[in-house]
Amino acid sequence: MAVHDHPHRRPGFRFPSPHRAGTAPVSAEPATAAATETRAYVLAGLRLLTGFVFLWAFLDKTFGLGYATPSGKGWIDGGSPTEGFLNGVAVGPMESTFHAWAGAAWADWLFMLGLLGVGLALIAGVGLRLAAVAGTVMMALMWVAEWPPAQHLSDGSPSMSTNPFADYHLVYAVVLAALAAAGAGATWGLGKVWARLPFVSRNRWLL
Repeated sequence: MAVHDHPHRRPGFRFPSPHRAGTAPVSAEPATAAATETRAYVLAGLRLLTGFVFLWAFLDKTFGLGYATPSGKGWIDGGSPTEGFLNGVAVGPMESTFHAWAGAAWADWLFMLGLLGVGLALIAGVGLRLAAVAGTVMMALMWVAEWPPAQHLSDGSPSMSTNPFADYHLVYAVVLAALAAAGAGATWGLGKVWARLPFVSRNRWLL
């Protein structure tokens, strides 16, 4: 008796095809949309919190609200927002330079306008690129003023630095850059309205 092979049949286990009748392919679109929306809300929350940090620093130093600035020592009372911090610089390559800048009117105005501008831009969700640049410059100068690489101050006492490079100034700078790159002003902010303004459309660096 002859045995006939059937070449179209293959023994063994087969995975079911997702294209068979009665089944539908699983779509990743809803999951992707949900992740995008969640990311937008997370970035918006981070933007608002960071903006409040800068804006609160401006308000406290201006009015002497009793936190970092004692009552009666605010800018409107004749106090200097930069004098105490810059005179306290005790280490780093710009120690003498910061001492010379301490209490100067131009330094006070630039510092306070920087805090106000960055804070308002982040809260409103507009001009995030400018805010990132201005905020990064401020954070870089404050990083140099505290000079984390040094283990000892100029007088030989411990600097109490906990890390030779990374500190909160660098973290804030990276956050500002990330918010600007992600266009985080559209959610819970005026970013979309701002981007549609004619002069902003013609000058994209204002986004």
